[in-house]
Amino acid sequence: MTSGPRSTADAQRARIIDRAVDVFADAGYHATPVTAVATAAGVSPAYVFRLFPGKLALFIAAVEQCYARVIDTMTESGKAAGDATPDEVLEAMTLAYVDLIRDRNLIRLQVHAQSACDVPEIRSAVQRGLRDLVNAVTLVSGADPSSVQRFMAYGQLCHLIVQAELSPIDDTWAHTLSDGIRHAGPV
Repeated sequence: MTSGPRSTADAQRARIIDRAVDVFADAGYHATPVTAVATAAGVSPAYVFRLFPGKLALFIAAVEQCYARVIDTMTESGKAAGDATPDEVLEAMTLAYVDLIRDRNLIRLQVHAQSACDVPEIRSAVQRGLRDLVNAVTLVSGADPSSVQRFMAYGQLCHLIVQAELSPIDDTWAHTLSDGIRHAGPV
């Protein structure tokens, strides 16, 4: 028996998750109704509930998709660096991430997920995402734990700079945070 193309339900599920990333990025888990995701995906709320057991499962699927995109980008860029040193691989990953987060919804969803970590299932999803990201960066870069920690910390600082739009601010405090940090400018 040969496997055929993905079922319509699988394709719809993937499309709904993609739209959920964007919709949940706007208002987060607590303030986003499933109807908003359904509307954005062009399906009925009942169909969303047929594919996902509830809003929590839909949000977690969106968070997992977000982390998967980041991990795929880090892995691809790290492998493309070839025989580079660990620091050079981390630099390649940084540049790839800067390009990836031009889609502000990825950052916004991560921030919303972190702020909803009072929900145990969301906290677990964030922890799994971070675990998988750290493991992928470590494996592909060959960097030591302190270098990976610094890489992750700079990534979080990049999120802050981008979300708070600190780059255009010409003041010492803003320069202290943003100087030397690569990040995507306004789209």
